[in-house]
Amino acid sequence: MPVSRRLLLGSSAAAASSFLLPSASARAQDAAPAGARSLSVGTRMLEVKGRAARVFSITDGAGRPGLVLDPGERFRVALANRTEEPTTLHWHGQTPPVAQDGMPDISHPPLPPGGAHAYDFAARAGTHWMHSHHALQEMNLMAAPLIVHGAADRRTDRQEVVVLLHDFSFTPPEQVLAALRAGAHAGHGAQATASPAPQAGAEPRAAEPRAADPHAGHRMGGGGMAGMMGGMMGGMMGGGMPGMMMGGTDLNDHDFDAYLANDRTLDDPEVVRVEPGGRVLLRLINGAAATVFWIDLGALEGRLVAVDGNAVQPIAGRRFPFAMGQRLDIALELPRAGGTFPILAQREGDRVRTGIILAARGAPVRRVAEQAGQAAGAMTLELESRLRAASGAGLAPREPDRRLRAMLTGNMSPYEWGIDGRAWGAHRPLAVRAGERVELTLENHSMMAHPMHLHGHHFQVVAIGGRRMAGAMRDTVQIPPMGAATLAFTADNPGRWFLHCHNLLHMATGMMTEIAYAA
Repeated sequence: MPVSRRLLLGSSAAAASSFLLPSASARAQDAAPAGARSLSVGTRMLEVKGRAARVFSITDGAGRPGLVLDPGERFRVALANRTEEPTTLHWHGQTPPVAQDGMPDISHPPLPPGGAHAYDFAARAGTHWMHSHHALQEMNLMAAPLIVHGAADRRTDRQEVVVLLHDFSFTPPEQVLAALRAGAHAGHGAQATASPAPQAGAEPRAAEPRAADPHAGHRMGGGGMAGMMGGMMGGMMGGGMPGMMMGGTDLNDHDFDAYLANDRTLDDPEVVRVEPGGRVLLRLINGAAATVFWIDLGALEGRLVAVDGNAVQPIAGRRFPFAMGQRLDIALELPRAGGTFPILAQREGDRVRTGIILAARGAPVRRVAEQAGQAAGAMTLELESRLRAASGAGLAPREPDRRLRAMLTGNMSPYEWGIDGRAWGAHRPLAVRAGERVELTLENHSMMAHPMHLHGHHFQVVAIGGRRMAGAMRDTVQIPPMGAATLAFTADNPGRWFLHCHNLLHMATGMMTEIAYAA
């Protein structure tokens, strides 16, 4: 795929000469450190809705998906590529030295078939995950959980349940992307009116499907304010308003064939046996390529206690929005009477859902409909605006040394995405210096939401729409259409670090830049 290689692996010569790069010695790390855990990338056959598909796998030495590390354990891993194509793995949520981050040709060259690479760095506790950052492999399920226990986890008497969500297509990822770039309407997700999201614990307002041209309101050049005004004026002069001016926003790029929770659909969900009256910690990971979900706890009320591996002041509720790349830790207390409790993930702007079943021993397990009663609404920043970092989890108050701004730009038709109107390869790095407190404001000038992920750092959400707050610590934040958020982080990990949309289809067509430490 020439496009994917250019966009995902390319880097500008100017950036390479002006900013810090890992040294050659830091790149060469093939010998496994003593006591390293084994991790293998391979392939496997998966049955989805009665059809077989070959997908990727990431397994530890015992054949289990992903890794679970003990409190205080370093990330000492020997990675082997047992596939027939090159790959890399990114340790999403970890903050290693840049040479071990897993970014192709910045951290180290892609691992060839049969190749091996070793990693050794201090692990960051929390719910995290690992996934390929090479071409579109992530869309073919090259992802797995990465759970790092802290000391408190061992002291707490509770059952942990890890759920990794995916979207899945029988169509090869390259063909999905090619169809979007060609402007094909088949397989394009529905539009919906972006009404405010409900508070956690409330029922979401149903999305309002639109029968109009699914790309109306996106034919606006660079996707910025000037383009939006031009589109609005053009619609008015033509006798009508473009779709987005009526409140319409595209929620989904592609209609996938299935939505998976731990590799299974609701036709045959995973059933996890739990104890009546017991305590459960749900560690939820949105590993989907291009799907936002609403987590629905049904009859249970949970407490959201951490996001992206960082503790927050608990928020009670039954429904929580969940963007690509994000993680939610939700604490549950089960009824003493026992029972069966579906934990569902419903696709934004749609009725389709997936999930697992928590069931007390002996409790009957009944089939759960794959379609909800009504479509889920759009994810906004409502929950984000109420999140607060737990005591001691946020950044120490400090005036920023540097303020940066980046615009998220692009269109559904033509299918082009970028930052500041530039695709990766023509991007302008955002420069910082070691030791600085940096505030970065992300402004979404497009009519699709973008979950923005920063490598190598965790940031605190300190403003939404200009309103200051001491929000959650995160590594991935959802920026809704025409929304804005300000993120604060300490520049304490020198190198070149990717900042990109975690909608894989947006990233693959250019929505990626870098935070680069000046030499």
